[in-house]
Amino acid sequence: MSVLEIVALNKSFGAVRVSRDISLSVDSGQCHALIGPNGAGKTTLIHQISGVLRPDSGKLLFDGQDVTHMPVWRRIQAGLGRTFQITSILPSFSVLENVALAAQAKAGSSMRFFRNASADPALNAIARDTLERIRLANRADVVAADLSHGERRLLELAIALAGDPKFLLLDEPMAGLGRSESAMLIELLRELRASIPMLMVEHDMDAIFQLADTVSVLVEGAIVSQGTPDMVRNDPAARAAYLGEGRR
Repeated sequence: MSVLEIVALNKSFGAVRVSRDISLSVDSGQCHALIGPNGAGKTTLIHQISGVLRPDSGKLLFDGQDVTHMPVWRRIQAGLGRTFQITSILPSFSVLENVALAAQAKAGSSMRFFRNASADPALNAIARDTLERIRLANRADVVAADLSHGERRLLELAIALAGDPKFLLLDEPMAGLGRSESAMLIELLRELRASIPMLMVEHDMDAIFQLADTVSVLVEGAIVSQGTPDMVRNDPAARAAYLGEGRR
């Protein structure tokens, strides 16, 4: 069964069509990678799935429910988690507080956002368990501003996981990571996808070919190729549009 299904999605900004009849689906236990050149409409599609933008036409189904016109907060409550291309952490808060606040928001108590969420035993337990899961427990009391770039990417993932998502939207999770950090995050995402299906926008082709079950190539708002990583790697249309000769 498809956890996420996108059917004939269209979006325009004035005369510019940024999503052109996009259709794709992600099943349980799968990682679906979305690739394409800069300006192809990848982040715009992520915004539509998360609810930041409304499509002009088409349908979004999440866990069997039509969420096309559902606001962001209701999609989060329904189990949609997201990371961002640019980290969205609170730099003056500790690692633990960042994750506890995310758990608090999921619990429906976001109106008390500025109280000390990490002092709540239940939220504190969720935050610590989440940090343990993503191998960041030893940095729980560190101020987020003092984390390395790689640690910030892990913290952002922890923030998404604190909401106990049924699905993850990952917007360039490998951006700015070194080789060893990327390898560690790839291994972590490989473990997570067994229980949490995910749609990943990424430029790191090594990560894509290690993680993705299905790859969609997006160019000028339209999917020009879709299939397994090997199928896309060997598709002349995909290579001409994005992969290029000599790329993996």
